[in-house]
Amino acid sequence: MTVLVTGATGTVGRHVVRHLLRAGEKVRALTRDPAKADLPEGVEVVAGDLTDMGTLAQAFDGVTAAHLINFASDYKPLRNGPEIVDLALRAGVRKVTVLGGWQEGTLEPAVRSSALEWTHLRPIEFMGNTLADWGERLRADGVIREPYGDRKGATVHESDIGAVAAVALAEDGHAGETYTITGPEVLTPRDKIRILAGATGRDLRFEELSPDETRKQWVEEGRLPEMLLFKVFGDDPQIGHRERVEFLLQVYGSDHEIGSTVTGVVEKVTGRPARTFAEWAAEHADGFRP
Repeated sequence: MTVLVTGATGTVGRHVVRHLLRAGEKVRALTRDPAKADLPEGVEVVAGDLTDMGTLAQAFDGVTAAHLINFASDYKPLRNGPEIVDLALRAGVRKVTVLGGWQEGTLEPAVRSSALEWTHLRPIEFMGNTLADWGERLRADGVIREPYGDRKGATVHESDIGAVAAVALAEDGHAGETYTITGPEVLTPRDKIRILAGATGRDLRFEELSPDETRKQWVEEGRLPEMLLFKVFGDDPQIGHRERVEFLLQVYGSDHEIGSTVTGVVEKVTGRPARTFAEWAAEHADGFRP
């Protein structure tokens, strides 16, 4: 079969492609700019954008399974979910995985109410967000200053998300499932700093700020953890900086059972343990060095 991977050059999409190739599947990758795709040999790369239906007919032609993402390049939910599902069905697609963003859009309900064999993927925070949010600061002075240093999360390696998607697409038995995908352990920011220090061989520190200290520093510096905010707010100019600060304080200071509970989905679906944060840190250690 031919498997279409949308968001194929993204953080998770590249891993979906790689795992499907390892499973011996024929892969077609959808990207807005094929010239910059830099995907493995043997992948058929086609130009297209999920927000532009006029670019998708060729991408879906002859496809029997597809990995779909529910968000556009600005992380806002797709508005054309029913149209995408209709095109997929007419093209002969039988099964899909749907990688969700922070908000459910039009794609998920359209998939659920269709004849497609669907599997929803709901990963907890990506390990890669650590590099996006902490990389620059740790490279500069080796210190992370944030509130709630004991907040807990079961962050997941992006490769494991891709592995779960690939199995769900290549094998039967996953239709109608919603998988909350986590890493194998619950960690705090202090834990992550300790692990990154070991991986980089550097003296890295976490300094906890009080909520008031956080408000003062983040408002004065105009700088916040980027990935979480962008996924929630995008680049919406209507959302003020102080509002974003208060949102993060609420998120960091609240208990989130779903985000801090190890589910075991990776091992259940793929047959091997989920990758640890220490493994991820070793792979990306150079990103935290000056």
